[in-house]
Amino acid sequence: MTASPPVDPFDLVIFGGTGDLALRKLIPAMFHRFLDGQIPSESRIIGIAREATDDAGYRDTLQKALIEGGGDKQKIDTFLKQVHYRSLDAKKDEGWDDFAQLIAEQADHIRVFYLSTSPELFTHICNRLGAHELNKGKSRVVLEKPIGHDLASANEINEDVARVFDESQTFRIDHYLGKETVQNLLALRFGNALFEPLWNAEHIDHVQITVSETLGVGRRGSYYDHSGALRDMVQNHILQLLCMVAMEPPGSLAPNALRDEKLKVLNALKHIDSSNAAQLTVRGQYRAGASEGKSVPGYVEELGEGKKSNTETFVAIKAEIANWRWAGVPFYLRTGKRLPARLSEIVVAFKHVPHSIFDASAGTLAQNRLVLRLQPDEGVKLWLTIKHPGPGGLRLRHVPLDMSFAEAFGVQQPDAYERLLLDVVRGNPTLFMRSDEVVAAWRWADPILAAWAASGEAPRAYQAGTWGPSAAVALIERDGRTWNEDSEDEE
Repeated sequence: MTASPPVDPFDLVIFGGTGDLALRKLIPAMFHRFLDGQIPSESRIIGIAREATDDAGYRDTLQKALIEGGGDKQKIDTFLKQVHYRSLDAKKDEGWDDFAQLIAEQADHIRVFYLSTSPELFTHICNRLGAHELNKGKSRVVLEKPIGHDLASANEINEDVARVFDESQTFRIDHYLGKETVQNLLALRFGNALFEPLWNAEHIDHVQITVSETLGVGRRGSYYDHSGALRDMVQNHILQLLCMVAMEPPGSLAPNALRDEKLKVLNALKHIDSSNAAQLTVRGQYRAGASEGKSVPGYVEELGEGKKSNTETFVAIKAEIANWRWAGVPFYLRTGKRLPARLSEIVVAFKHVPHSIFDASAGTLAQNRLVLRLQPDEGVKLWLTIKHPGPGGLRLRHVPLDMSFAEAFGVQQPDAYERLLLDVVRGNPTLFMRSDEVVAAWRWADPILAAWAASGEAPRAYQAGTWGPSAAVALIERDGRTWNEDSEDEE
């Protein structure tokens, strides 16, 4: 496999540089790109946070994190020579002049300002970058989700950022779009004559998108309790996956051609509000149970003693797209914490054959399904019906054509952030959200949130280690369908 060429020299500035995302994802992503020779030696990675430390202290913290991740100490130390740290408070003036001077030392570098902070700080940081003219030239800003907590706050953030950085400089990141399987969906649909002629309501029965986690809220409890599963996962990650499945073929893979088609899908989503939310949505909250063989507390216990909460940790939604391609095809969306397995997958279920020529002794005819696994084992399965080998009559079996990317290509797929961070450096916005996409997603999600609030109903309880409330099963089974789960793979 041919390695990608190095990018031009750059400064990557990570606001929130001591946070979980930086330590667990962003810095390791850059280290892996460094190992592959894609980061020029003169490039710099600058961590920004309020903690009072220096370059040496920050490098020690990163060294421990990278060694725990299996990195070679000598290579880590070489990489860390390119890493620096500055203590800054986004709401205060102190330190910004020195920071601006540090950036000015490499005036010809591409500048990437990654805002791995709470959305409330986006405006403060951008305003200070603008005041020090750090938004000029080859500068880009990366906004980590969530972009606001509703339509009004998203609009406010977009408008505030736009006063400093224009749209071509603004990269709203959704790391799911950087996953190999998501991009392979484009190749499967548009690079093969097999699928696209069948990719419509005439041949597809339904689509399922599941993003499940075995973990609880952990240390994110204070954030999560003001967010919930719909804001945290559905409004961004899951809707973006839905768009990639449902969009019309773009004229090319030019950034705006792809994003124009995604926007059309978001605008075509059928409205869900107080008139139909009870029939089309389920929200749940986990109680104490067992996860991965261990007893675990319920959500409110994880928040702390004496806490109460109506925040949902599970959501299931039956969505539909009102256009010619997808009319009548339900998209079942499901996400939750403390579920039995950590997985992200898209299931495209094709319609049954119109007439079976086989008698009952042969067995039942199952639907063909295309299953795209985003995590943990990225790959594609195409479920087909075949004859069981051997004499004694014709017996049908449902078996998969199974392709694991790691096995097929002999390499471990790079983390999504590795691709996306260097796409920002290159100035390629194809896999990032445009402001109108964010607005359209919130425009669909807000009425659902309002309907839940107006109903006054608490989330339905489900035991940790199960697939959510029983109502989520009823949501799909009353349509004569079932959720795709690992038990179906036993054949």
